Amino acid sequence: MVQSTCPNVLSHGTCTDSSCQYAHNVFNCTLCALVFANQLDYTKHLSSKAHRNKTSGETGLLLFCSICEKYVSGMKNWQGHASGSKHASAAKAKGLSPDVPPEEPEDVPGHQLCVVCNRHIPSRFWARHPLQPQHKEREQFLKFTSAVEETEKDKNGVTILGEFDFNIVEPEDAASGVVRSGTIQCQVPGTRIALLDMRLASSQGRRTYSPFTISWASNVPNLITSRSSISFAVRMTQAQFGRAEDRLEFLFEDVRLRSRFIITRSLLVTVGSRADHEMLRPKVPYVPRKRTTRHPETNVVEGIAPPSTLAIPYVGKLTIAPIPPNLFNTLSSGSTKEIIARLQRMYLPPVLNSETYSKHFKHLLWTEEFQMERDLEYYDINDAPLSRYGQFYYVSVPGLAEKRPSVLVGDRILVHPRDSRPGDWFSGGVHLVRKEEVGLKFHRSFVASPSDRFLVRFKLNRFPMRRQHQALDTAFSQDRVLFPTDLHLPKTIPRRIAPPTLRWYNPLIANNPPQKQAVLSIAFREPGSMPFIIFGPPGTGKTVTMVEAILQVLATNPTSRILACAPSNSAADLITARLASAHLKPSELFRAYAPSRNKDDVPTSVASYTHQTRDGHFSVPPMLRMMGFRVIVTTCVSASITSGIGMPRGHFSHIFVDEAGQATEPEVMIGIKSLADSSTNVILSGDPKQLGPIIRSSVARVLGLETSYIERLMNREIYDEVKGYGRSVVKLVKNFRSHNAILKFPNERFYRGDLECCGDPKIINFYVDSQHVARKNFPIVFQSISGKDDREASSPSFFNIDEVTTIKTLVQRLRSDRTLRITDNDIGIIAPYHAQVLKLRTALRSVADAVKVGSVEEFQGQERRVILISTVRSSRDFVKYDLKHTLGFVANPRRFNVAVTRAQALLYIVGDPSVLSLDPLWRAFLNYIHQNGGWKGPSPTWDTSAAVDDNAKYDADVRNAAQDDMNEFTRMIEAMTLGGVQALEEDDDGDIDHNVDRPWNEVE
Repeated sequence: MVQSTCPNVLSHGTCTDSSCQYAHNVFNCTLCALVFANQLDYTKHLSSKAHRNKTSGETGLLLFCSICEKYVSGMKNWQGHASGSKHASAAKAKGLSPDVPPEEPEDVPGHQLCVVCNRHIPSRFWARHPLQPQHKEREQFLKFTSAVEETEKDKNGVTILGEFDFNIVEPEDAASGVVRSGTIQCQVPGTRIALLDMRLASSQGRRTYSPFTISWASNVPNLITSRSSISFAVRMTQAQFGRAEDRLEFLFEDVRLRSRFIITRSLLVTVGSRADHEMLRPKVPYVPRKRTTRHPETNVVEGIAPPSTLAIPYVGKLTIAPIPPNLFNTLSSGSTKEIIARLQRMYLPPVLNSETYSKHFKHLLWTEEFQMERDLEYYDINDAPLSRYGQFYYVSVPGLAEKRPSVLVGDRILVHPRDSRPGDWFSGGVHLVRKEEVGLKFHRSFVASPSDRFLVRFKLNRFPMRRQHQALDTAFSQDRVLFPTDLHLPKTIPRRIAPPTLRWYNPLIANNPPQKQAVLSIAFREPGSMPFIIFGPPGTGKTVTMVEAILQVLATNPTSRILACAPSNSAADLITARLASAHLKPSELFRAYAPSRNKDDVPTSVASYTHQTRDGHFSVPPMLRMMGFRVIVTTCVSASITSGIGMPRGHFSHIFVDEAGQATEPEVMIGIKSLADSSTNVILSGDPKQLGPIIRSSVARVLGLETSYIERLMNREIYDEVKGYGRSVVKLVKNFRSHNAILKFPNERFYRGDLECCGDPKIINFYVDSQHVARKNFPIVFQSISGKDDREASSPSFFNIDEVTTIKTLVQRLRSDRTLRITDNDIGIIAPYHAQVLKLRTALRSVADAVKVGSVEEFQGQERRVILISTVRSSRDFVKYDLKHTLGFVANPRRFNVAVTRAQALLYIVGDPSVLSLDPLWRAFLNYIHQNGGWKGPSPTWDTSAAVDDNAKYDADVRNAAQDDMNEFTRMIEAMTLGGVQALEEDDDGDIDHNVDRPWNEVE
């Protein structure tokens, strides 16, 4: 096992702790300013994207493929080349492994290497390359880093002694102040040095906040000789958690030579919990994974599928719909931009209409499937043992409880014996799924001993994709459903007043005009109408409205039959439970589950509305009973059960889809295109301003697969919230969840200011006058903190220990409040990165174990009295990183909207404002909080009263300001004849990991 590298060596290049037990022999990459604990990690880094792919402008660093004997531009293109079929064929023809490392040639014909940019420049561009802005910026940054490093050296006989890295300081000590002493000495006899100035860099340029102050004795002489020295002190005082840094600058003059010079010292501190940092710190530095070519499975011995796969009596065969070979090759190589261009040119129809609808979405599905299969490579397990108990072999799967990867009964997992031929695999059917392991059943020829080791490969469950393809292949393609226009608007005016015979199942709806109008528009809608949309912003009761509409359709139309769908099992269970509470009998209401569903996950209130085989697997009753149900509830994907067992098209008079914004359009179409006829009415409920479907392929997202069916319809003019009110759409406006201060910003930003605060005053006003808010009657707090985002060696997902400690402390304060008592279940914690979620859970285990911590996706549709948000990202190297890299998932309007609208009484955000303010949406929100007195910690570094430009490049502004400060310092040093060139650190993200924090869809 490799010994962990000393943190001091990694941070500062040296370690003065004589008792340090870490490894100190490191491998240094001067180009990237990184050090590695061993040669293996260093070698990996040399092949990483960060080291090689510094491409921009005319071309990038050229790599040479020794198999194909050709040059490839940049590591990203190399990955596409190395995983392509032509490369594999060339390797096979030469009898070589395709997994060869790229070679970095010193000389490339027709090119010259720019050592500043580390790029091969075509000779025809060489003359103008030094004039390019990016080359000039790189030169300037190299000069700056060289100048800073030069000033950190003692010189001209002057030595500055003292330890100015305060390391981790506990909060109580930091609040009272911590002092470090320093001494300035001159060791050359006869030399007289004058100290002209001693200052902090934060007092110059644009930096405003620093917890450091400097002082020295009042009678200290400004002359330093070999017989005299100067003592000074640096005091650090900080009341909040987080990190701070500054630079202490000493300006000297050699009196005899009349020459001036500067010596600097870095000041660093982390205010936080030493215990938390020790418990949560990364054990080994993160190194991006290199994507390797997967050897194809040429000989697979199929295992035994579980009995549940036969629980549904399907009629007919499900289409296979494999990815066409030519399309697979198109998706296998090139940049995202190039692949999109090829798809649009060669495969996608130029116009999306009823005739081209199926072709368009089938290709988007294949594109998404291609990426999903590639993302599963991340979970390959090397050297895995198999343990046998009874008839099953068990394999441990890290992250299984988190559905990373998601494994269900009926899936297939492949295992490759370590010493067998590359293409030989055994497929195991998944029979059992436990918390951390799965039980597999292989072919009888499979035998494994406890000492055997296997390569484990997870295979994509293609059944959901195949069901979508089968639905897209159907003949149903009516414009009134797929592409409605003014011609499809109802001819009659929507009913505004309920008939006297109508009985409201939920009396509150009768006093809520938008909900009431939505129910009447649906219940008295003519058969064969265009789809109707219940537009339900956060906390407005869209599911309640949809359930009421279902009940009224049943009451007003005795012959009606309803299929109700939702993207997830939890949402479908909620619909079933609410319909059951309205006294629908098991003979009227049926909840159809996929056979893979775990019975322990089924709510008690729903169990009596299901059907199971004698073996205990979820199934469906005989067709006669199925035809008799008034309402059948399924997930969108499992809607294929009804058509798959032979229920006729047109059987359902209405198809309802709740939370329709979270499903892809092909998923919603499983029920609609398979079962609707010319008389079927379609009703959608959702909010396209909140999170959409989970799409893993950036290509498919750009081409529209992330746009849900409900969002695509609402982008059409006839679904305007005002013009179409009551005929095509009703917008619910009464918010029953949040305090008005919490609701105000997202209301104005996303919902035209239409939402009305109607929450229970006892709940939403719970914290308005408490110690937990910064200003009375404003229950939003932003805790400004400068932390550090880290990554473990095992995962590219980010975490921030400083924010973990802050969140933990906040939870302790909330739970220990004896005046305003709450439980763990009243608190929700949202973090955008999976690693941060895990770190928070670890830190809270001994404090408040029942507090829910999860991603934004896990909180959609939920609410808590208190919501704490950890934004995680705190990279301050604006010169090197662009906005997308710095903010990542945080800079997503829909994620933002969902995150800030979950709180009922208190919203508490912890983050680095210097980073968050780069995004216009976050900058506007931070302005709103600051102007209303909800700010804690260091003040904003920008004018919060200035108007925010949604199209502004605030990251460019910050980089330019940082560039000016660097240039000013560099010019000052150059004036003192200092110079030199060092290197610039680059983005170290690897492409193989870019989807690691994107959750997986619920699969059935």
